[in-house]
Amino acid sequence: MKITESSEAVQLEPELPATAAVVWLHGLGADGHDFVPLAPALRLPPTVRFVFPHAPVRPVTINGGMRMRAWYDILSLSRADQQDAAGVRASAAIAQGYIEREVSAGIPRSRIVLAGFSQGGAIALHAGLRQAEGLAGILALSTYLPLHTTIFTELTPAGRATPLLMCHGRSDNVLPMALGSSTRDGLRQLGCHVDWHDYPMQHEVCEQEVEDISAWLKARLSQA
Repeated sequence: MKITESSEAVQLEPELPATAAVVWLHGLGADGHDFVPLAPALRLPPTVRFVFPHAPVRPVTINGGMRMRAWYDILSLSRADQQDAAGVRASAAIAQGYIEREVSAGIPRSRIVLAGFSQGGAIALHAGLRQAEGLAGILALSTYLPLHTTIFTELTPAGRATPLLMCHGRSDNVLPMALGSSTRDGLRQLGCHVDWHDYPMQHEVCEQEVEDISAWLKARLSQA
């Protein structure tokens, strides 16, 4: 795959003309390079483009106001506390822009997966479940649904019908698995199709998880 970089994103262009795309959002404090090494291990067809956007740099309250790449500010790790709604929605708009860019490049929405890890996974869930037209899937790793009380009125029929894979570590000491499993349960109650896997790991990605992600993405993006 050919790697191209800009100030906004890292892109992996496939060997053959792209017919599908994965837009993958990194976690707090990382950047678009974070998951680039994972792409070859997924062994997807040579027609899948990967796009890894960089989050904006902003102060993060929970980290003492330190400036870092973050999709939104984090005031606390409790969803019962105030959340950065403006930041979440602004970053969801960024993700939406990358989806629209792929559509403009000729990739059908039904061949686009929106993916993310941790904070990036939160944005993938928020944006993916509110799509007017369905995507190929939403991949949410070690994460949770932010602004969860708004999903009752903002979940679209297309979002409800989109296949969703959630993965989480049982020993996650950054985002406890209970945050992920409660998101899973809530979305299933709303009629969403959530495939769930948990692993004996912390806030990371493990080998078995990579295999499960690979199988799931192949099912979503392999040509019929």
